[in-house]
Amino acid sequence: MTAIDPTTLNDEARAARKARLFTRINTADKWFQVLGLSWMTPLLKAAAGDNPRAQLSEIWRLLVVPLLAISAFLVMWATLAPQVQTSLGAIPGPAAVWEEAKNLHGDAQAKAEKRAKHEERVDKRNERFIANGQPEKVKDIPFTGAPSYYAQIATSIKTVFFGFLIASVVAIPLGIAAGLSATANAALNPLIQIFKPVSPLAWLPIVTMVVSAVYVTQDGWFAKSFLVSAITVTLCSLWPTLINTALGVSSIDKDLVNVSKVLKMNTWTKITKLVLPSALPLIFTGLRLSLGVGWMVLIAAEMLAQNPGLGKFVWDEFQNGSSQSLAKIIVAVLTIGIIGFLLDRVMYALQSLFTFTNNR
Repeated sequence: MTAIDPTTLNDEARAARKARLFTRINTADKWFQVLGLSWMTPLLKAAAGDNPRAQLSEIWRLLVVPLLAISAFLVMWATLAPQVQTSLGAIPGPAAVWEEAKNLHGDAQAKAEKRAKHEERVDKRNERFIANGQPEKVKDIPFTGAPSYYAQIATSIKTVFFGFLIASVVAIPLGIAAGLSATANAALNPLIQIFKPVSPLAWLPIVTMVVSAVYVTQDGWFAKSFLVSAITVTLCSLWPTLINTALGVSSIDKDLVNVSKVLKMNTWTKITKLVLPSALPLIFTGLRLSLGVGWMVLIAAEMLAQNPGLGKFVWDEFQNGSSQSLAKIIVAVLTIGIIGFLLDRVMYALQSLFTFTNNR
């Protein structure tokens, strides 16, 4: 009977554990890329002992270089900002902007406490009337205080998603029609070429007048300012999705189209089973572009129309003219950029879930 060397068994067990570990790391890498944390993969591989020299090179490229670039930007900002004098004083540096960000956070917390106390008082008032047998005096008294910075951020995000959703519902079916039919493409192409370059500042007055004329109710689901901003986002952001959808549908492998004819698929089955799965990567590319365009358009629309949101916050601070206004505006600019990045990551995550290709 041949004896089995325990050392060999231990080596095989370690190799199996190492293989499982690297499988988990490679699986996690997909989500690291979605979250913008791709530098985590070489870091974990180096810690697991996978060619540390090669992994250090990746860590340098994916983590150290971006951190050095951000550090250089902050140093240049801190050095050059005090030298630029404006009517509101010198441009604030990173430290002043960070301090103002903390002040905005504290102000938001204070306003949240005021709102909570107001709602508590209203609840107690209504409970008292109900207990006294006077339900007709029960009222929902809204909080009339100024919105906090976080409330304005939430308003802008809700508005851009609503406008983006309408744009997607309109653009994807039109893009499919344009991709499948040369006649539909010929009909839509001149409209796309004419309206795609139109600025949101040109759409805004038209949308404002149309919404004011059509949406006359005072107790509807949406405020007029919300609809004006959302529809302006829709009109400016639907074009990338429409164009990319049409391109993705028209680029489907002709063999698949021939198979659908042989199988005598109806139009709905053809679209759901062949067209959409094949065109999804380009459709999601269009959706990501549309969401980015919509976010930029929204800020401009809120500034011009004075609708609630981050754009109005920036404009109000510009008009305020206090010594802290510039720092608050820069906080808003950084917030807009970070939210834009996060919105793109959300769409990238959805694309990763619903598409099965590396051509993102």
